[in-house]
Amino acid sequence: MSARPSLVVAIDGPAASGKSSTARWVAERLHFRHVDSGALYRALTHVGLRSLGPPGGWREEELLAHARRVTLHPVPGGFDPHVDGHPVGEAIRGPEVTRHVSQVAQMPGVRAWVNAQVRAAAAAHDVVVDGRDIGTVVFPDAALKVFLVADPWERARRRLVQRLERRPTDDEIAEETERLVHRDASDATQTVQARDAILLDTTYLTQAEQVDRIVALARALVRGADPGAGVGGGGG
Repeated sequence: MSARPSLVVAIDGPAASGKSSTARWVAERLHFRHVDSGALYRALTHVGLRSLGPPGGWREEELLAHARRVTLHPVPGGFDPHVDGHPVGEAIRGPEVTRHVSQVAQMPGVRAWVNAQVRAAAAAHDVVVDGRDIGTVVFPDAALKVFLVADPWERARRRLVQRLERRPTDDEIAEETERLVHRDASDATQTVQARDAILLDTTYLTQAEQVDRIVALARALVRGADPGAGVGGGGG
């Protein structure tokens, strides 16, 4: 029996909807590779903060001139962004990068550059990909598209729990919710649900429950494509 084509599971949704952490877990369960497109936007924003001065004066061509410094390196189960050949780790998850990444992601040339990197990383592997435009622009023919949503308050609470590693106060959640609502408005043109995506409201789901649902959808898809195929075959 010939090997089936590689599969793409595309996960999209607004900021702090849990795209990256969910996609990483889904990829691990399926034995696919995880590609985090948002990490590329964040890595380029990180470079801009280090090299181009105040973000209000950044121009697209200046950022793109530094894009060659950002690369994706294969690691077990996925890809990690590197800057100047070195892993950036949690430096791209800090509040300053988070504050300015939306500005960078709105630049058409930057989006085209990120999309090209993501497609190249996914070319030879079964992948779970998350981030902007994934189901609409980057992989419009993805085998499975999932759009995650959740109440802004709950998204803010989850983000703060992850960031602070403690239970946040209501005032902290309210402040973070305000930032997320503003970010949603800023990202509205890039964060659009594909017409054939499955909408998954995670407000009242644990992460394990939402991962289980996406894994079940992917496994059903593979069985439908080839009853004899195991998930993770064909390049994962």
